[in-house]
Amino acid sequence: MKTRVLPFLFVVFLSCLPSTENQKAPFKQNGIYQPAEELGDLFHNIQMEQVFEDGKTFVDYTPKYDIGSIINSYNEKVDLKSFVKENFRRFPDLDLGEVNTEGKTLEEHLPAHWGYLTRNPDTTSNSGTLLPLPKSYVVPGGRFREIYYWDSYFTMLGLAESGRVDLIKDMIDNFAYLIDTYGHIPNGNRSYYLSRSQPPYFSSMVMLLAELEGLSSVVKYLPQLKKEYNFWMKGQSGLSDGNQTIRRTVKMSNGSILNRYWDDVAEPRPESYREDFELAEHADEPDSITYQHLKAGAESGWDYSSRWFEDYQNMKTIKTTQIVPVDLNSLLYHLETSIARLSEADNATTEAETFNELAELRKNNINQLLWNDEIGYYTDYNLYGNAQSEYLTAAIASPLYFNIADQAKADKVAIMIKEKLLLDGGLVTTLNDTGQQWDYPNGWAPLQWIAIKGLLNYGHRDLAKEIASRWIKLNRKVFAETGKMMEKYNVADINLEAGGGEYALQDGFGWTNGVALKILAEFPEL
Repeated sequence: MKTRVLPFLFVVFLSCLPSTENQKAPFKQNGIYQPAEELGDLFHNIQMEQVFEDGKTFVDYTPKYDIGSIINSYNEKVDLKSFVKENFRRFPDLDLGEVNTEGKTLEEHLPAHWGYLTRNPDTTSNSGTLLPLPKSYVVPGGRFREIYYWDSYFTMLGLAESGRVDLIKDMIDNFAYLIDTYGHIPNGNRSYYLSRSQPPYFSSMVMLLAELEGLSSVVKYLPQLKKEYNFWMKGQSGLSDGNQTIRRTVKMSNGSILNRYWDDVAEPRPESYREDFELAEHADEPDSITYQHLKAGAESGWDYSSRWFEDYQNMKTIKTTQIVPVDLNSLLYHLETSIARLSEADNATTEAETFNELAELRKNNINQLLWNDEIGYYTDYNLYGNAQSEYLTAAIASPLYFNIADQAKADKVAIMIKEKLLLDGGLVTTLNDTGQQWDYPNGWAPLQWIAIKGLLNYGHRDLAKEIASRWIKLNRKVFAETGKMMEKYNVADINLEAGGGEYALQDGFGWTNGVALKILAEFPEL
């Protein structure tokens, strides 16, 4: 068994360093409760002994007393469940009970459910791990009782169809606040998410608002867009042939710079501490490297998928930080073009030209390095093998969503989607049946919409409608049977629930609701 190392402090976002090793400088925001760091062995024991079945439950509790006094009163002979009950409390308590959907149609339920998922501005007192936000926001639902980064864009699509532009503005303002306060948008507004982000959809949110209220209304977010870009590109100036990766930046074989997912803190995820600790004990790589692969996988939003595994059947071979993802780089292309558009609207001509050039360069590299003409779809790039991945995943639609592909490539992607990924309930995430939640047989709302809209961009309306029809039919079926919208669905066998992953199937569900509303607006006949 490997020796346990107590959690490192969060890492400050330093200037570029000539190493891909974990950075160990302290990152500490005053007044923010960080349970893994502050509770030490007590935290380790609570999570390893599963005082709560779901590891996220405890990190959302807050101490009743001073941390020092709690630690001093603890000894390993105490009953941990009783000790936690005596010394910690759940705050804030956002469990509001069951939603009554009896007699409601899906169309009646979806817009009405926003109120249930909306949270008021946070206070700064006694907030535990919650990072307070100044304005209202929508949470996904279930165990996810805080805002989540990439979820929120797909939620906003539905808010727009519901006429809730007020909430869209509030949520964008909250994300701008997070960028200004922490230098990036964390995975969610919890202290244990601070060392990582999620797929960067902030520019998509801003441009959604621009569609609703005009480009001039969103120029004010240009500083935050540039700050987010700097976060993702941090370290690029230190890249070299002998130092191919720094943080989220990668120097490719042709000398160009693309991006990967990363996390500065090489420790288990506090909210999934036990799972990470036990996997690292049996992994082939050192603990610290395994933890960074796991946390980078969490930053991807695809946590977890065989997409990140060297051997798709074995999670112990996870290699997330050694993979250049096609969807991440498509998102950063959109961020670059968005900065260019807003810079031009702000009369910053030189800056607009610079970001247009950066976007064009990234677009060319995606089409050169992340496209495989022989197999006919976009791929990730595996640095560990210096080759394109051959795993077929729903991420192949991202370059279509952001208008990166040419028509010939889009036509080939459409063929692969129709022949390989389209199942009875919609698009499957991957073809690998692994027990991971971002693999076969599961389908996820954001990936359905990315493919639908991407296909619409290139004239494949019939296929887009077929995906939409199968997905909405499955949404309706499950809603009729349960009165709930789900986080994910089994698209291979529509009579079975989705499953896999580290926690039970969740209902609510913000991005599923948003995508359903968007699909029904595009195809009202469904």
